[in-house]
Amino acid sequence: MPTKKTTPAKTKSQAATANVVVVESPAKAKTINKYLGGDYTVLASFGHVRDLPPRNGSVDPNNNFSMLWEADERGIKQVNAIAKALKSASTLYLATDPDREGEAISWHVRAMLEEKNHLKEVDVKRVTFNEITKNAIKTAMAHPRDLDQPLIDAYLARRALDYLVGFTLSPVLWRKLPGSRSAGRVQSVALRLICEREAEIESFTPREYWTVTAQLLNRDNAPFSARLTHLNGKKLDQFDLNTEQKATEAKKSIENVSLQVLSVEKKKTHRNPPAPFTTSTLQQEASRKLGMSAQTTMRTAQQLYEGITLGGETTGLITYMRTDGVQMAGEAIEAIRTHIEKEIGKAYLPAKPRLYSSRSKNAQEAHEAIRPTEIKRLPTEIEPFLTAEQFRLYELIWKRALASQMQSAELDQVVVELGDRQNKTTLRANGSTLAFDGYLKLYREGQDDPTESDKDDENSRLLPPLQQGDITKTEDIKTEQHFTQPPPRFSEASLVKKMEEIGIGRPSTYASILTVLRDRNYVRLEQKRFVPEDRGRLVTAFLMAFFKRYVDIQFTANLEEELDDISGSRADWHDVMQAFWTDFSYAIDQTKDLKISDVIDTLDQTLGHHFFPPTADGHDPRQCLACHTGRLGLKLSRHGAFIGCSNYPECQYTRKLAIETNNGEDADTLKEGYQLLGYDPTSNEEITLRRGPYGIYIQKGETDPNDKKKKPKRATLPKGTTAETVTLDQALGLLSLPRIIGPHPETKEPIEAGLGRFGPYVKMGSIFASLDKDEDVLSIGLNRAVDVLAKKLSTIRVLGLHPDDGEQVIARKGRFGPYVQHGKTVANMQRTQALEDVTLEEALVLLNEKGKPLLKKTAQKGRKKATTTAESKNEPKKSKKIQKNDN
Repeated sequence: MPTKKTTPAKTKSQAATANVVVVESPAKAKTINKYLGGDYTVLASFGHVRDLPPRNGSVDPNNNFSMLWEADERGIKQVNAIAKALKSASTLYLATDPDREGEAISWHVRAMLEEKNHLKEVDVKRVTFNEITKNAIKTAMAHPRDLDQPLIDAYLARRALDYLVGFTLSPVLWRKLPGSRSAGRVQSVALRLICEREAEIESFTPREYWTVTAQLLNRDNAPFSARLTHLNGKKLDQFDLNTEQKATEAKKSIENVSLQVLSVEKKKTHRNPPAPFTTSTLQQEASRKLGMSAQTTMRTAQQLYEGITLGGETTGLITYMRTDGVQMAGEAIEAIRTHIEKEIGKAYLPAKPRLYSSRSKNAQEAHEAIRPTEIKRLPTEIEPFLTAEQFRLYELIWKRALASQMQSAELDQVVVELGDRQNKTTLRANGSTLAFDGYLKLYREGQDDPTESDKDDENSRLLPPLQQGDITKTEDIKTEQHFTQPPPRFSEASLVKKMEEIGIGRPSTYASILTVLRDRNYVRLEQKRFVPEDRGRLVTAFLMAFFKRYVDIQFTANLEEELDDISGSRADWHDVMQAFWTDFSYAIDQTKDLKISDVIDTLDQTLGHHFFPPTADGHDPRQCLACHTGRLGLKLSRHGAFIGCSNYPECQYTRKLAIETNNGEDADTLKEGYQLLGYDPTSNEEITLRRGPYGIYIQKGETDPNDKKKKPKRATLPKGTTAETVTLDQALGLLSLPRIIGPHPETKEPIEAGLGRFGPYVKMGSIFASLDKDEDVLSIGLNRAVDVLAKKLSTIRVLGLHPDDGEQVIARKGRFGPYVQHGKTVANMQRTQALEDVTLEEALVLLNEKGKPLLKKTAQKGRKKATTTAESKNEPKKSKKIQKNDN
């Protein structure tokens, strides 16, 4: 009788789990593990476990674009942990994010496990979920699928493209355009958009035009205004009244005319709600309404998606935040409609659910729009569990999703035409009233263009009762001068919108593209608008001259469409790569014989109008300021570009790249490194004007050779003061700052004025208030100082003196809510608590229990850098192990 074959019993540790789930982040792993229970082990990959090493040869175009992948120590550690867990498991669930990057991470994890033979007798399944809620996780686990190979192929193509462009084009930049940093496939096109917009602004010539507006009274003497639209029977175009004389003549022609109402046109219009958020529209609206950068928006959205601890349980608050789909799940729409009917009112609920479709180019409808996972989870209810940024972003997402299913707003618009009896003169009055607020009761989409709000103001005016045939009275007629405005610089919001419209980049890449441009010092942000640095303009001019096709907007957009064709199984990624590489490598080869002199001549011709704009007095802007016979032009050294004289080496005049403005702000007048203004009347020390790495400054005396740590007194030039206009008296005044203006008329505390890092200011005790940047800090009087401080004090309340040291304890409104402060110690108050309600005793308790030091940004950066350095010493080096993929 044959013996029965027995299976060895599993140990307790082996029997502990039958399934392993891999997600991207440890926060997500912890949450999902609670939902799935003890039959599952949930581990995090910590993002990508391997990548292309940043060196030549990682992508081989001659071998069917095979790639060499390299895992760092962290990636190897995480995969080893997964392999260990799989020893007692039968199924591996790859549950990374539901997008191309998430699919790629799952593919890398599986590939590394297969190479080590860790997947024998293990069933590998792919699951995706759009939100981290118990129901969504359970549903996803019940409906697994295989890895999406076309999506992986699209990732491979995109990764290979970005690598080949970066590692092939960047070295050309380094050799032919010293001082440049790098070039990227989409990054370079985004930089081109910024530079071209700046060139439009610089070449823009304002045009003058005038408008004529009459202030009128109706039959009941109710006032309203109307604008002149027709004169002498002819319709006025924008520039028909282009001088003050013409505007005055037009005014005279209607001064003594009796105006009557010719027609009154009334119509009802509807304004539909915007669609729920996609990645790009969330970034745009968060920038406009909340002042958040794209990077901050995505980081905060990631936190809301991965979950916040509510009632002892981690809960995902929003759906996946990298998406270009605008549709929502049917159950989510139904829940929103129920909430609208119960909480807002039946009148605000449309008869049918609103269905949206994306208008953006290359949109993929695979994912839902960004919405709350549970509409009943009100922002105000969960505010105590959120940071200020999390609350503001969640509230924005919640309101937008709710508004998207609300009734349209209804407006009653009125257009009134007025004129004389001969129909030679016509004026128009516009007005509108909000008949039904609809979704505007909850949400109003932000305007990126400030002129849009002006239009809204004009159209939302209320007009008094007017009927055809009514005779009006003319109270006053005004003429107003206007000038056309150049196109605005791109903000983060408008640049993201532009990139989406033309179809370059993907939602998940916008934030990183904008960050790279700033990190490379190609652009800077001024008043939340992108301004190209000269380095960025040089790179763009170089690429436009020698690689025009690869910074062409249409070419880049078409390439994005081809990548989407790959993910849709409509194209083979190897064919797409081969077609691109054949032309691109040829363009690179054409630059081998390119001479630096050719590059200089091209850039000098292209950017000459930028660096040498016409002068107000008509003299040649390229004339050398030193020898007066040479011609200034663009030069290149191994350290980068600069402006130099054609008479070199006889004339060694040079200056850094900067626009030499008409008022001479950047004119190089400091011939010997400094300019003597005079002497201090008290100490007889020299007062000199000097040029430093951050601009021109004033200095009193010299550095003591016996004590080099002791620095001489220095002061920066305030805005509006140039090297040519600064006087000795001004310099002495600036060096004497801060100065006492006088005592406050009520508190008798001394008020002083100074010039700080962010411009002129006044100060009383610990209270600072900024002055306008063009105000003269040397002449500001006591009345102005008191007025500025009064506005500041409206957001600050002095509670009393601290019993320990007698310093003031204050309560003030901050960017993230109210707080109390004593010296450099601060403590947050309840968000709903008003400044008027807090007492000194309550503030002392808060400072004692929750007080923390008020750190300066420089200190934080220093601490972060030190920490990073310390950690890097203990961080293991990257593995040199290379894995080859011939996919």
